[in-house]
Amino acid sequence: MRATMVMPTARASTWTRTFGTDRAATRTRARRARVVVEASKRALVSVSDKTKMTELAGGLAALGYEIVSTGGSASAIEKSGTAVTSVDRVTGFPEMLDGRVKTLHPGVHGGILAKREDASHMEAIAKHGIDTIDIVAVNLYPFRETVAGGGDFAKCVENIDIGGPAMIRAAAKNHPHVYVVVDPSDYDKLIEHLKSSPSAEDDLKFKRELAWKAFQHCASYDSVVAEYLWSQIGGGAPAPELSVPMTLTAALRYGENPHQPAAVYADGSLAEAAGEGVARSIQHHGKEMSYNNYLDADAAYGCACDYPTSDPTCVIVKHTNPCGIASASGAGGDLLEAYRMAVRADPISAFGGIVAFNCTVDADMAREIREFRSPTDGETRMFYEIVIAPSYTPEGLEVLKGKSKTLRILETKPRSGATKSLRQVGGGWLEQASDSLVPEDIVFEPVSDVKPTPEQLEALKFAWRAVKHVKSNAITVATKGRLLGMGSGQPNRVNSVRIALEKAGDETEGSVLASDAFFPFAWGDSVEIACQAGVKAIAHPGGSMRDQDAIDVCNKYGVALVTTGHRHFRH
Repeated sequence: MRATMVMPTARASTWTRTFGTDRAATRTRARRARVVVEASKRALVSVSDKTKMTELAGGLAALGYEIVSTGGSASAIEKSGTAVTSVDRVTGFPEMLDGRVKTLHPGVHGGILAKREDASHMEAIAKHGIDTIDIVAVNLYPFRETVAGGGDFAKCVENIDIGGPAMIRAAAKNHPHVYVVVDPSDYDKLIEHLKSSPSAEDDLKFKRELAWKAFQHCASYDSVVAEYLWSQIGGGAPAPELSVPMTLTAALRYGENPHQPAAVYADGSLAEAAGEGVARSIQHHGKEMSYNNYLDADAAYGCACDYPTSDPTCVIVKHTNPCGIASASGAGGDLLEAYRMAVRADPISAFGGIVAFNCTVDADMAREIREFRSPTDGETRMFYEIVIAPSYTPEGLEVLKGKSKTLRILETKPRSGATKSLRQVGGGWLEQASDSLVPEDIVFEPVSDVKPTPEQLEALKFAWRAVKHVKSNAITVATKGRLLGMGSGQPNRVNSVRIALEKAGDETEGSVLASDAFFPFAWGDSVEIACQAGVKAIAHPGGSMRDQDAIDVCNKYGVALVTTGHRHFRH
């Protein structure tokens, strides 16, 4: 028994659907029918993200394209009033395996991949009753969103797209003949391009741009799938291969210096699914961000968010190093005073710096930032490049905008949980877990005769939390809830100690000190210099062969010494 269905000839050609064993004879009749019917233009539209889909289908139909579609896309297009051909009428097979197989068929892929200038290709598809497809508009199942939404393993796997990437890659490979569109933001561009009757050169350039985007779309999608599967089986080990999907956020004016081109990208990996961090900030006001602005803002906000939200904190950064940190707990609960103390820690460095908060900026704080005079002369208003916070009150935002036309005001979601960091070296990349240790995770073990008082212990925790954000060799001198001075980036530890003590000045007496690594020498060196300056409690990781020397020095001067067991190098 044999059955043949010929689609109505209102469109420009005929699709043939055959059931039975003698398909070749039916295809022969279909080919003969095409002799008298002019070939039409065809667009296959099958999308998961249906943004502007019906507008695209309508626009293409108005330009004479026959619309072929699948499942929910076909239903939506039909409801919008645009004629649509279901893909199963193209393939001769219904969707099967709960929709897993819809477009994986020569009737689709032959129409996409055929080279129009190759007679053998055109003869082959004609022989099998296959018509060409000129536009492929496809985007993929929401795998990343399913994982981020907490879907179980089975649900996540079911959202791994198979047919979509196959069509996208086929169309991108044959881009001299096929437009492939994966981004709804390109739909209008496609329609305008088709209307413009472009030259062959311009048309090929446009198609190549779309093809590049299509391959990148698939590569990013596959990288997220691979990331997820490795998270299920890797046991925390480094992945044997690593791909990170990146999306251009902005082309920057230049890099660290004017002769260096630069750009900023948003990380599309599952690890960044929450959309947190400086690269995804909302900029409410001010000049465009520079490369150095991003680095400094990230350093400042990362430090601020390391302090608990139960203790509102202000951090001021210059060249990625914190030069001022103060919490409300160190200012009698007054966040305005905490901001003032953060500036006073190093007012010269704070001028032109970045101010970060781990709490909402309200109108009172905004006015304080806008009007505060530099402690160096009591007259000059403090100038800042950036203010960054998790949120602003409406009034606070308006007040802050009045400080300067150039002040960049950023709203950024706080980072949550441990993440990985990547850093480029010649010929490769280094990967490590981010340094997410906080004082609550460790034990401050007293090793000296004198034990720290509860107040000193709290100050040590504050200083230790700060020191991990300072470039090594790093030293911080602090009191309760307030940074008094820091020494950073010195090739030897004793010079960092001297710088930090100099910054702390007269307030060193009774203060505490934290070191990012152990003290290699104590007598006549870092530990003794700190004790002689008036420091009353010291925290360091311990682990040096000369740890006992550090203990002996502290015992001589009646200073409390604690070990943390954890180092905080920052390069």
